[in-house]
Amino acid sequence: MLHQSSVGGLALEFEKILPRDRVFADPLRRLAYGTDASFYRLTPQVVVVAEEEADILAILATCRRLKAPVTFRAAGTSLSGQAVTDSVLAVLGEGFATFAYDAATQVARLGPSLVGGEANRRLAPLGRKIGPDPASIATAKIGGIAANNSSGMCCGVGQNSYHTLAGLRLVLADGVALDTGDPVSVAAFRRSHAGLLEGLAALSAEVKADDVTAARIKEKFRLKNTTGYAINALVDFDDPIDILAHLMIGSEGTLGFLSRVDYRTVPEYKDKASALVVFADLASACRAVSALKSAPVEAVELLDRASLESVKHKKGMPVDVDSLGPQAAALLIESRAADADTLRAQLATIAATIDLSTTLNGVNFTSDPVESGRLWDIRKGTFPAVGGKRPPGTTVIIEDVAFPVARLADATADLQALLHAHGYREAIIFGHALEGNLHFVFAQGFESETEIARYAAFMEAVAELVVGKYDGSLKAEHGTGRNMAPFVEREWGAVATAAMRRIKALLDPENLLNPGVLLNDDSKIHLKNLKPMPATSPLVDSCIECGFCEPQCPSKGLTLSPRQRITAAREMRRLRCDDPDAPQLAEMQKAYDYAGDATCAGCSLCSTVCPLEIDTGTFIRTLRAGRRGGVAHSVAGALAGHFALTLKATRAGLAAGDLATRVLGGAAVQKASAAAHRALGLPRLSPAMPRAEWPGSAPAPDTAGLAPVLFFPSCASRAMGPAPGDDSPPLQQVAAQVFARAGYRLVLPDGLDELCCGQPFASKGFPDIAKAKAEELANSLSSEGAAIPLVFDTSPCATRMQAFAGPRFRPVDLVQFLRDEIAPKLALKPLPETIAVHVTCSLRKAGLASALIDVASACADKVIAPPGVTCCGFAGDKGFSQPELNDHALRHLNESLPDDCREGYSSSRTCEIGLAAHSGRRYRSILHLVDAASSPR
Repeated sequence: MLHQSSVGGLALEFEKILPRDRVFADPLRRLAYGTDASFYRLTPQVVVVAEEEADILAILATCRRLKAPVTFRAAGTSLSGQAVTDSVLAVLGEGFATFAYDAATQVARLGPSLVGGEANRRLAPLGRKIGPDPASIATAKIGGIAANNSSGMCCGVGQNSYHTLAGLRLVLADGVALDTGDPVSVAAFRRSHAGLLEGLAALSAEVKADDVTAARIKEKFRLKNTTGYAINALVDFDDPIDILAHLMIGSEGTLGFLSRVDYRTVPEYKDKASALVVFADLASACRAVSALKSAPVEAVELLDRASLESVKHKKGMPVDVDSLGPQAAALLIESRAADADTLRAQLATIAATIDLSTTLNGVNFTSDPVESGRLWDIRKGTFPAVGGKRPPGTTVIIEDVAFPVARLADATADLQALLHAHGYREAIIFGHALEGNLHFVFAQGFESETEIARYAAFMEAVAELVVGKYDGSLKAEHGTGRNMAPFVEREWGAVATAAMRRIKALLDPENLLNPGVLLNDDSKIHLKNLKPMPATSPLVDSCIECGFCEPQCPSKGLTLSPRQRITAAREMRRLRCDDPDAPQLAEMQKAYDYAGDATCAGCSLCSTVCPLEIDTGTFIRTLRAGRRGGVAHSVAGALAGHFALTLKATRAGLAAGDLATRVLGGAAVQKASAAAHRALGLPRLSPAMPRAEWPGSAPAPDTAGLAPVLFFPSCASRAMGPAPGDDSPPLQQVAAQVFARAGYRLVLPDGLDELCCGQPFASKGFPDIAKAKAEELANSLSSEGAAIPLVFDTSPCATRMQAFAGPRFRPVDLVQFLRDEIAPKLALKPLPETIAVHVTCSLRKAGLASALIDVASACADKVIAPPGVTCCGFAGDKGFSQPELNDHALRHLNESLPDDCREGYSSSRTCEIGLAAHSGRRYRSILHLVDAASSPR
């Protein structure tokens, strides 16, 4: 471990080869960037971000010179401690998120920082996907998927990274690159590394000549197995280039760096069906698994009785779980086919394979995507059920093992008994039964020696059960990591383990690449460097730092992600309790004020993908509220109490900005504003800054006799009109026109300019003031129109007011009202245009993303929702106060839109400002699109 002074010196060495903004040595970011999904904690001495292979070569050269070990990190979803280090952590940047596809060979060439789910999204229109399908595929990146040989629910053994590898590009510890798909590169490598290749060839020959070892390797890899290195390469291949390439799969960054992974893609069938079949006992379920091995099934997931209990209230559960016996179990079965007729035939075969007399609910497949999705939600809900109920201060441990399928029933029963014997009575068992792969989940604390000893004894017992009794795999798909490194020889024996050590010595003789992972001489390493999980806030205490939230976060890569915010908050809480005078505490807190708080959009999209629905945005807002008081609170109260004046002042400011732009020119104003923002922290004006929207008497359509609709325009749309150069009519006027065409009369609340839903105050950390404004609005709306539809023009306002509605009124989002009530009553003629839409965070959280797409698709020939854009990062006024957040969140927007796309639409005026500025296109309310495409029916 280096001292703090050495940490700074190490950072200076990397600043010589990388931009300073990609080298992190401060306590906050070393901690935050160093966390992963495992239950281990090692804090790197320096974090460096690599964007291209040249960076990797420079990093490796520096590490060799300084004798500093290095660990490569992709998404950090690893569960076994293989992505943490107390030395140099090299995090892969977006430059490595490359994608290419060769239609002739059906090979996808993927960069290591490309998310697996994104690779599949791009392959889907071609009817293809990558073979590995880990549960973390929406977050996990190709580098980690390959480096851990991850598999998943439908992947099995035959479609994992090892078996679908078409080639790769790698960089060895000595800084030499090899592209196995490039004959020139291969030829050069054969010359430069003849000794290495000869060593691999000799080892392969020795293993093949040892009939016992060779046979054991072949037998072991018929199961899912990620314990140790992929030494099946030694018996599967003769050419040492092929051996080397396949040894890299599952090597967990200990043998080299993967610059690119080439996958032979597999079919992605659209026709699929699922069934959750419940059995009276575990033995019957496991016998069905054995029978299904030869059936046309894509996945067979086992859930034990405890798993079923944990999700018994989930919608779609086909049986009454409370009525089941203690030995009940279920299989979630999925079948896929190239067409519907083939699928029907497959389902008949599957049904005939299962002994119906052993089931409690028959075999009833559904091909309805919604119903099938519910069944899979039941399966996916098992892990959160344990995680959400664990005691504060504990973590959730997910282990995975594999048994021979023929012995699965006995093995599962033994595993259940083992968990109970060691006091893990809340544990559940589920898994990919078709491969004999079981996951068991339990809560574990590490705050006392007693708890650590309990865990140590349990792991010893697991090793004896899996290896000693069943000769199974101690790690089936989660990688060896630190957690199972001490048990590699237990599973493989001395000869095979010695071969693994020779491989490591050949490829990394200085032991610089992720040392201590996969192979480790310390028999207690799995009990060291355990991650503290102190209770911090009920809002986030259930977080296990899995990282599933990160792809949704607009600030990830700029400052911190939700996982990193929670990690840092926990550590600062620990320091305040255990070492309040720690010098790094004040430094961390100061850095957190910006990285953790100021640049958090508070959009809460993290909760939509979190298995436990943790809302880090709400957590950050509570931290803001804890610091807001005194003068700030008084000012906020005054603004809220005189809201009409606040709106007038906002309009006056916008008018002044518009005047300055017309007099001085937009470029000059932008330059001056940017300089003032940098020097004084003043708000930075947007290039798409709107003009003031003054209340006026716009011509109203004839609405006599039409049904009334109470319409609430947000304070943003009341104050902010179109951008300069945009001659669009005021939004209220457009709403009145569109509603009248559909047979509705627009009614505005009385005293409109004093009303606000409170969202601006809530996001700033004034929850009491925000609540008071929301209740004021609720009272006004209740008295105005309790019996008529109430439509909010802005999605965030509609979402917020849902919590204050009750029986008094039902707030409806404009997008939902347009789809369900307005569009069916209009004649819509799609415009011959390509348009963009932005689904706001509120629409996503409300489940209305498809509603916006539906409305837009009815009004334009082609609709694009840029896949790389989640929250726009404007976040109320952060587009002005922290414009770097908006810049970062929309950095890929422009490149995602084709040249013929000139218009964009959304349902939040502030979001539209940022979208317009970063795309160079006009963004307006979706109402404008409906207006342009509609006529009375």
